[in-house]
Amino acid sequence: MPRQSHRHHKPHGSRHRKRDRRSGSNATQQSEETETTTSSHDTPSQRVQFILGSEEDAEHVAHELFTELDEICVKDGKDAEWKETARWLKFEEDVEDGGERWSKPYVATLSLHSLFELRSCIINGSVLLDMHADCIEEIADMVLDHQEASHELDDTVRVRVREALLKRHHHQNEKKKNLIPMVRSITEGARKQSEPLLTATSPQPPPLSEPAKNGSGQDSTQVDLSKVDLHFMKKIPEGAEASNVLVGELDFLERPIVAFVRLSPAVLLTGLTEVPIPTRFLFILLGPDGKAQQYHEIGRSMATIMTDEIFHDVAYKAKDRSDLLAGIDEFLDQVTVLPPGEWDPSIRIEPPKSVPSQEKRKMPGVPNGTAYQVVEELHAEHHGPELQRTGRLFGGLILDIKRKAPFYLGDFKDGLSLQCVASFLFLYCACMSPVITFGGLLGEATEGRISAIESLFGASMTGVAYSLFAGQPLTILGSTGPVLVFEKILFKFCKDYNLSYLSLRACIGLWTALLCLLLVATDASSLVCYITRFTEEAFAALICLIFIYEALEKLFHLGEIYPFNTHSDLDKLTLAYCKCAEPDNPSNKTLELWSERNITASAVPWANLTVKVT
Repeated sequence: MPRQSHRHHKPHGSRHRKRDRRSGSNATQQSEETETTTSSHDTPSQRVQFILGSEEDAEHVAHELFTELDEICVKDGKDAEWKETARWLKFEEDVEDGGERWSKPYVATLSLHSLFELRSCIINGSVLLDMHADCIEEIADMVLDHQEASHELDDTVRVRVREALLKRHHHQNEKKKNLIPMVRSITEGARKQSEPLLTATSPQPPPLSEPAKNGSGQDSTQVDLSKVDLHFMKKIPEGAEASNVLVGELDFLERPIVAFVRLSPAVLLTGLTEVPIPTRFLFILLGPDGKAQQYHEIGRSMATIMTDEIFHDVAYKAKDRSDLLAGIDEFLDQVTVLPPGEWDPSIRIEPPKSVPSQEKRKMPGVPNGTAYQVVEELHAEHHGPELQRTGRLFGGLILDIKRKAPFYLGDFKDGLSLQCVASFLFLYCACMSPVITFGGLLGEATEGRISAIESLFGASMTGVAYSLFAGQPLTILGSTGPVLVFEKILFKFCKDYNLSYLSLRACIGLWTALLCLLLVATDASSLVCYITRFTEEAFAALICLIFIYEALEKLFHLGEIYPFNTHSDLDKLTLAYCKCAEPDNPSNKTLELWSERNITASAVPWANLTVKVT
């Protein structure tokens, strides 16, 4: 990645030194300490580490962010509105198929040029930090006042830009309709349960003196839950805040209007965001006509960088423009560029199952890229604390109980919700089907000693006990193929040596329970992290071979019991006992046949007749 972009800027420490010198002679000692502290922060990574290491107050505590991208296009004075085109909770989702539905979440891929343009926007645009506002009108006035102070802005253009900023916001969820009455009733029930949560998580701003013009004619303290996608609202963490990115082209502008705004405190702006959560950040980019795609990519870059864990924290703690630029430069240092022509940008990258930790970016001395890998760090990320060896008797069990205790009752209370009915039905079928299936096979293998009824009873008891003591009510338990193979081998062993199968099976169960208790006491579960895929595949291959052998053995056994005639010998067509005898009352047709062939009933050797003769 080109590094020239960092060379033409002055070191961040010099800016702080100048600011400290201007503070006066009373702060001489403080400026000397600042020089000593900040002079070493030459690289963006070091500067970011310094920013994140600074003390934070209540107003600058980082929250989870939901980012929304809205776009507008005003041409020839026609009425327009802001349209939601993308959103980010952690990964990007786009409006697709003509604006009818959301795409699946995917990893956002950005162009390097749009990132550099975003950096230029932060340098040349307005940066308003810790601004107090109660409505979108006040925010628009603050942005335009700052633009008017830095650039010549005509009064007519100012009015038209303000009108554009206050246009109605049209969100994707407003097109969704409840087509089934039952779904509507369930949604209304869920809405009643969500009202206390929305009230608690969304601080209400003071009443406005005039009606809101940003797409809602009602007071901003009122939230119309009928327009809220409650299903998506549940995915947003409690206490999350919004980051709104507003981009678009206005045909009457001659130069772009760029502003990055951080509100303090966050304010719930009705109609601005898809979900009723308070807004903390706004990024506004309005430019001349003809560059809509360019503005769109810059907006995507801004929204994506706000979801980055490091820049997200920097945005909350930044004190000036230079801090934001340091965060962008550190992000660029970590970016990996894929050259054009060697990959297909239209292919969307699926989100990873587990998001990699970004803690190494906060550590000093970490170089760019993935070349910096520590064995201990990789080993720690490979498995969680559940597989860490404690070295104490029942130490792992005690830690498991401590981790699970806060969520124990919640797991059972949450299961009482109406929305869990589908999960109950699925788990019921998922547990019952293998138990009954393998129970029938066990009954055949053990000659009825353990059948479907016994398997169902045993699975019910063990399932209830496991859910209660392990605190995991949504775990699937049941018989599997290896258990069936083991039972068949054990039953055959008992039958060959005249042993009681059920008694021996009970002893094996008690012995297995004792071994499991010893494994828990010694934290032997920590050895699971060393089991590779090879071990699992080898065991699965062994089970497959056993089942294939059992199937072929049964097939040959059926051939011995019920042999089939391979040479079309009618005398061997069946091995069933057959005996011919003289009929007591032969029919007229039979008598005619005997007379034609000159057959006398007394002369026929009835006991020695074969299939061919008959």
